[in-house]
Amino acid sequence: MSFNGCVLIMDHNQERRLRLEAILSFMQVEWRSGSRAEDQAWLQSQPNNLTVLAGDTDIPLSALLENFTHHAFISLNKTGCQASNLLGTLASLTYDELTALLLQAQNWQPVVESDEQDCQLHDLLIGQSASMEEVKSLIRQVANKPANVLLLGESGTGKEVIARAIHLLSLQAKGPFVPINCGAIPAELLESELFGHEKGAFTGAISARKGRFELAEGGTLFLDEIGDMPLPMQVKLLRVLQERTFERVGGTRPIAAKVRVIAATHRDLEQMIVEQRFREDLYYRLNVFPIEAPALRQRQNDIPLLLNELIGRHELTHNAQLSFSPEAIASLQKWHWPGNVRELSNLVERMFILCPNQRVQLADLPIKYRSLTDEQLLVHPFDELDERDALASIFHTDEPEVESEADFFDFQNLDDGTLDDAGEFAIGAEAEAAFMSHALSAEGVNLKEMLANIEMDMIGQSLAVNDGVVARAAEHLGMRRTTLVEKMKKYGITK
Repeated sequence: MSFNGCVLIMDHNQERRLRLEAILSFMQVEWRSGSRAEDQAWLQSQPNNLTVLAGDTDIPLSALLENFTHHAFISLNKTGCQASNLLGTLASLTYDELTALLLQAQNWQPVVESDEQDCQLHDLLIGQSASMEEVKSLIRQVANKPANVLLLGESGTGKEVIARAIHLLSLQAKGPFVPINCGAIPAELLESELFGHEKGAFTGAISARKGRFELAEGGTLFLDEIGDMPLPMQVKLLRVLQERTFERVGGTRPIAAKVRVIAATHRDLEQMIVEQRFREDLYYRLNVFPIEAPALRQRQNDIPLLLNELIGRHELTHNAQLSFSPEAIASLQKWHWPGNVRELSNLVERMFILCPNQRVQLADLPIKYRSLTDEQLLVHPFDELDERDALASIFHTDEPEVESEADFFDFQNLDDGTLDDAGEFAIGAEAEAAFMSHALSAEGVNLKEMLANIEMDMIGQSLAVNDGVVARAAEHLGMRRTTLVEKMKKYGITK
């Protein structure tokens, strides 16, 4: 038979125990035998569910069933006990009867209370949006199953958080959770990192070393960025997933891979298969149960909850408190978050540095995170804008980069607010002088005010030479019409 598990024989009856050991060895089933207190302590330490053949022991069977609820029991004596993890009684020591009960034990899963699981998921995964509730539902379905899981989604969406949630709700929860980034380790070192190496396997291998598969024994191995794994390593990983054994680099002894494997990637693996950069057979081996991690822009209603969670995480590090005003939160909910939750976490940490022990207002946010109404644009002071954004909005064009300022602006023989002979637009003399003067006076210069004057001067002149047509003026300035309208509102410029 094919039994993927371990059997513990707990019985003082030596004759019966020896016979069971012989039958299990013939069936090529891994077993351990004993009934002393240390064997019970060993049973308690096992995170994976085992099958226990319980006969005459120091502890009554009813107590064993109650104390070890994540293990399956088969009684060797007649019993009146009733429990979900008592699968039956082995009335006679026959091959057929033992085979049937072991197969039943292999398919048995401990019952997890849904209320307890929901509380754990609520603590592990922050969010109440429809997309996050779907993720939680998928986790509940797969957590206590042995199937491989493939997590998909953009960078920064929290795929490792989902992997940890699966692990903590699984039968391997008491075992280790071992992550490894397959794209961050050089190809020549990845095999040793995964499978370990023996002493002298290569130059510098001065002692034997366990790999991540061994370190994760009894728990979960999280293969992050599996799409970045080199093709030669994909072949070796496929072999391990198929045979559930591996060898250390430089070794010959097969080692059982007793781990739950969860992989993750932000890449399109199906497209990589077409491009022959990812093995199709490995993809189907990993993609038994796919889960898509939603982007933050798809669950913006979760942002207030995420902010509370992230503030709590950073409070201890920065020894400060922080909160966000309703206007600031509403503005953040309108941003598209290309960096997802990781970007939001970075913003919260930045606000701890800029506004410690304060309430973050809309004006405190970096400009790209501000979503302003028309009324706010009219009263929003320029000194709250980012200088780089102001310069980029003034001088950005789709033309090739110019060699010098003289190539960009032809300042000779131009009057303020006019076009030159080539029909190009010229800034006013006052703004020109301020912009072209690189030497600071003794009194200094207000850079933000100077930039504002340049921007207002150019907008006013462009509107004048384009007869007040905003669309043409925006095209003339190399910016979007909506951007020009916002700037006109900000500076109070009318047609």
